[in-house]
Amino acid sequence: MAIADTDSGLHDDAPRSFITRYVWSQDHKVIAVQYGGTAIVVGLVGLVLSNLMRLQIGFPGVFAFIDAERYYQYVTMHGMIMVIYLLTALFLGGFGNYLIPLMCGARDMVFPYMNMLSFWVYLLSVVVLMASFFVPGGPTGAGWTLYPPQAILAGTPGHEWGIILMLVSLLIFIVATTMGGLNYVTTVLQARCRGMTLMRMPLSVWGIFTATVLALLAFPALFVSGVMMLLDKTLGTSFFMPAVLSMGQATGYKGGSPLLFQHLFWFFGHPEVYIVALPAFGIVSDLISVHARKAIFGYRQMVWAIVVIGGLSFIVWAHHMFVSGMNPWFGFFFAISTLIIAVPTAIKVYNWVLTLWRGDIHLTVPMLFTLAFLLTFLSGGLTGLFLGNVSVDIPLSGTYFVVAHFHMVMGVAPLLVVFGAITHWFPKITGRMLDERLGRFHFWVTFLGTYLIYFPMHYLGIMGMPRRYYNYEGYQFIPASAHQLNEFITIVALFVGAVQLLFVFNLVWSALRGRKADPNPWRAASLEWATPHTPPEHGNWGAKLPEVHRWAYAYSVPGATRDYIAQDAPAGDGGQEPQHG
Repeated sequence: MAIADTDSGLHDDAPRSFITRYVWSQDHKVIAVQYGGTAIVVGLVGLVLSNLMRLQIGFPGVFAFIDAERYYQYVTMHGMIMVIYLLTALFLGGFGNYLIPLMCGARDMVFPYMNMLSFWVYLLSVVVLMASFFVPGGPTGAGWTLYPPQAILAGTPGHEWGIILMLVSLLIFIVATTMGGLNYVTTVLQARCRGMTLMRMPLSVWGIFTATVLALLAFPALFVSGVMMLLDKTLGTSFFMPAVLSMGQATGYKGGSPLLFQHLFWFFGHPEVYIVALPAFGIVSDLISVHARKAIFGYRQMVWAIVVIGGLSFIVWAHHMFVSGMNPWFGFFFAISTLIIAVPTAIKVYNWVLTLWRGDIHLTVPMLFTLAFLLTFLSGGLTGLFLGNVSVDIPLSGTYFVVAHFHMVMGVAPLLVVFGAITHWFPKITGRMLDERLGRFHFWVTFLGTYLIYFPMHYLGIMGMPRRYYNYEGYQFIPASAHQLNEFITIVALFVGAVQLLFVFNLVWSALRGRKADPNPWRAASLEWATPHTPPEHGNWGAKLPEVHRWAYAYSVPGATRDYIAQDAPAGDGGQEPQHG
């Protein structure tokens, strides 16, 4: 049941100094910017690491400082930073914090103090992670999946302090995510304004809400596995460590199961894909509707698809483990469940396309990124059908085909949504518009560049080029054309990486000097654009909370005076959502 609070006395906790307004802030909007800014900075570190990796792959031996140990450290840190500390933090901590109270008509998160703590704990996890670059031996080079026994045995880069700091950082991050997640779920369920039923919430909120529930259920698996491996490393327990020789010497471990870690990691790891994807699905739905000036097609189907995808994501984890020697019957089950999860995902794609059909499409920068996401997610998802099949996955699993698929679905597609969403809501956050010419240049270079990077990798994978190798010289089964292709990919990757700095420049410059924005520059119907002030002040809504009379997708309503009807417009204006049942 939604709570409608009209008490104007809810400003008693308003900040009274610079510190309480911008540093120890309990305002969800400031915390969202803190989350987003930190995630972007750490993401730039991950971007630099990926370019260093590409330098070695494209031009092996040319850069003497990239030795084998450093290469594997770059691989590990790049993967973990991008998946956890950038994308998860951005979608839940950044967009979740900013959008949920505004889209639901709430003054703030239900637990503002805990919300503030969640950001500072997240920042602590980032600091601990970055500290591993400066300890003896450097960061761990065990690969971002951190598989034991190699992760903690001598011979692996960063096997002393590096792996310890990585595990501690992950445990701290999970604490931050749990604090934030409890806030998001409680706010959605308890702090919606009058008239904002669950089936009137924008799909962005549904995506973030469902992803948060997944995080609260999946992250504990990573938490306990991190604690157990930490104990194996520091106290000599044998949760994951079997009896094994290291450098010819007995290690003292016995009885542990490395396969148990894989199960725990991927029980977290596959829902993690949808912890990132579901918020992206919701945001894309809203951006398509706004910039095509058309109501989202099949709203209830879209809601149930999000929920069903979230539920199914917990029974597909072992398709990451087809090469681990599992029983073939288990492989059959996980292959079938992987194909089944494609059904609600396909429903969403169909509905997006049908929303675009005969819409009044405006090719704004957010819309360009949204359309690019549709193409990228579709092409990346189709290659996932190959890898979800046991007989095809086994020969492809150790090749660059997996790298290409994973980056298209889990890297490029969500980042396209991030760029589109930031451009879309930037006027709300700052009161200013991003520079459109820079935005369009950044879009075309990013979109075309990423295809030039990752499409050839599918070919390399089918050719048999293995992943995780430091140097590909001297292998007779890798032809000269593959080396030339790697040089091409590296050059493109360096250029695309450099252009991302242009996006950061656009953010900073436009926030300070950009063109002032109208309160609702995109003519959107959802509630966040109806605040009395832009950017919204503390408490969001002034003396009285809004009252909602319709869904968030009342676009191009026949007989209406404008091509949209805001959610809080009088009931007599029409635009009611379709009735079902």
